[in-house]
This record gives sequence, structure tokens and C-alpha cells, in this order.
Amino acid sequence: MADFCQSGVITTLQKLKDRPVEDIERELKTIAQKRKMVLLLPALVTEFDGEAMPRIIEELKGVDYLYKIVLSLDKATEQRFREIRSLMSVLPADVRIVWHDGPRMKALLKELMDSDFKLDTPGKGRSVWMTLGYILADKDVYAIAMHDCDIVNYRREMVARLVYPVVHPSLDFEFSKGYYARVTDRLYGRVTRLFYTPLIRTMKRILGYNAFIEYLDNFRYALSGEFAFDNPLARGIRISPTWGLEVSLLSEVYQKTSVNRICQVEIIETYEHKHQILKKNKPTEGLIRMAADIGKALLRVLSQDGLVMSDAFFRTMMTTYIQESRTAIEKYNALALLNGLTYDRHEEIEAVDAFVGSLKLAIEEFVKDPVGIPMLPGWVRVTAAIPDFSDRLYDAVEEDNR
Repeated sequence: MADFCQSGVITTLQKLKDRPVEDIERELKTIAQKRKMVLLLPALVTEFDGEAMPRIIEELKGVDYLYKIVLSLDKATEQRFREIRSLMSVLPADVRIVWHDGPRMKALLKELMDSDFKLDTPGKGRSVWMTLGYILADKDVYAIAMHDCDIVNYRREMVARLVYPVVHPSLDFEFSKGYYARVTDRLYGRVTRLFYTPLIRTMKRILGYNAFIEYLDNFRYALSGEFAFDNPLARGIRISPTWGLEVSLLSEVYQKTSVNRICQVEIIETYEHKHQILKKNKPTEGLIRMAADIGKALLRVLSQDGLVMSDAFFRTMMTTYIQESRTAIEKYNALALLNGLTYDRHEEIEAVDAFVGSLKLAIEEFVKDPVGIPMLPGWVRVTAAIPDFSDRLYDAVEEDNR
């Protein structure tokens, strides 16, 4: 049984028992009559060639309370787009595919860029942002849930548990963040365990009490790609086009709503997906680049909050991070030993050494350009600039799917 302790500013909704998913779904189906829910799935075309997407589609066949399922599809030719549209057509909800490489979407993206919107960084962030624009063009949508598409042990209860706190009329949450354990015969989630969390604890030691840092530290899996939010919050949210998407999103949510309307929910006991390779000699790739972008995003949101960072601050941050990360290794070593898990302390120490390089890179790039790659604007701003754009975006996606 999980603990039920509420020890921080964020409400934590643990999984205390194996409540049948059908029970939750019956409630959601009733709620859906007045509060329409959309599931957003960001996917590269290559994910349909692995084992995760076929399993996700099979599981979603049993979900009948969703208003729409919207696939944000990247790197697909027209033939692959049509093949995937056929694969997704077996689902009970209305399915729409936002084909980012199609001529209609490319033309709309170019129009935005010609109107001085900074959208020249391709990737998951930009694709999710464009897909949100399509979803939000439908005024009937009440809430949007999103999860990654590389989950090899996917179960449909993940969607149900994720969206439930946001749509249930007896609750008052605007944002729900999913969490879970990343464990098989060993511990995973190195960027969270050995970089993000020690860096947050470093900031706590340096700054003392800081409401925003306390908020970030309260999330059990801050870097998860699973979350849900209601329509009004989604409209005003800016999104980062880099690996710093999750940290930037949490910052945006913090700015836009009260912590009393934010929760984290345990959506599955363990979570298994493809594992990024840590390439120490390639600082612009994989986990090293990811950690650098996350560090840079954290520095940026702290500076936006008025924190002044000197050379002395950065030196202290580096040395304190090293100490915090080594302490984390000892904790996880003990956890692994007790549970009979494989744990390579040498490999973990090497990972920390690599993440020190990530932090150095983050500091260097932040100092050189504190603003960095601009955040993608909230859709309220796009509507203000080009009033009919959302309608034309909606029509383009509908036309692609006919």
C-alpha cells in the first residue's frame, strides 16, 4: 500500500488500492455528458513501428468517455499519415491526427512565423503547441490530458486517473500531474534522480525558503510527460520548445493558478518506456543535452522571479550540486539493496560526473543568453494577433482527416 501522507503544498493523490478502472470510467462517462475530455498523444511516426503504440491503441479501444483523441504526428509522409489514420480509426472516440508535415500545417506554421511568432525550433514542444491550438479551437472542450507514446506497459487507467481530478465536479483542480515509479530490476529516471532533484535541493540550501522552489520540490516526478489541465488554463499557458518543457510548464502553471488547484496523481505503479542513452562525450545529444536544457530552464524561471545570480552563486551551486547528487546516490544504493535491485554505484557516479558537465553547459549558455529560445506563446495571444487563425487551423486539421 502506498502512503497517504500530504506533506507539501501540492495535493498528492496516491494509489491506495486496486480500484477497478471500469469503476472510474463509469463515473467519467457520466461526467463527460457535460464536461468533454480530449486526450492528446504526441508521437513520432517511428513510434508506430515499436511495441508501445500498438499496445496504446489496443488499450484505448476500451475507453468510451473521451470526446476526442488527437494524435500530434511528426515526421510522417503522406502514405504513413494515411496508414496511421487507418490504424487509429478502430478507437471508439472521434480521432483526429494533426499531420505536422502536411502542406496545410506547414502553410499555417509559416504564416505564424511571418507574423513574428518565434516558432523556428522544431520538436515535441512546438508540435504539442500547434496541436493544443487545434483542440482549443473547439469551445466545447472542458479538459485536455496528455501522455507520451513510448510507454511499453501502458494501461488505460493512466488516462482515467490523470483526468479524473480535473473534471470531477466535486473537486476543484485545474492541473493534474502524473507520477509513478521508474523501476524494473533496477532504478531508472536518472535525470530526475541524479540531476533535477539534487539541483532543486541545492537551490533550497543556497536560497533558504523560496515558495517556487518548495513547489517544484514537492512533485514526485516533475519531469513526467503526463498531465491534464482545464481549457482556461491551457489557453494561457506558454510552452518551451526545448527539453526544458516540463520545468517551464510547471512554472507557467505556478504563475497562472493557485497551488491549491494543482495536484499530482499516481497513475500507474511502475512505468516502462524507451531509455535515453547517456553519451558523456556528446554534450549536445541524449540525456546530457536534456539535463542542460532543464538546468537552463530552471535558471531562467528563477531569474524571471527576480533572483540575481553572480559568479559566486554559480560556483556555490556547482559544488553544492555535486554534494547533493552524491548524497542521492547513497540513498538510492540503500533503496536498491533493500529491494534486491541491481545497482551500479560506479555507473551512477559516472552519470553525475556527466551531469556536472550538463550544469556547466547550462550556466555557460544562460550567462551568454539569459532569454534563450523564446517560449511559445499562449493561444490567447495568437487569437489576439490573428483573430481567425484558430478557426483556420481547426478547418485544416479537419480537411486533412477527411
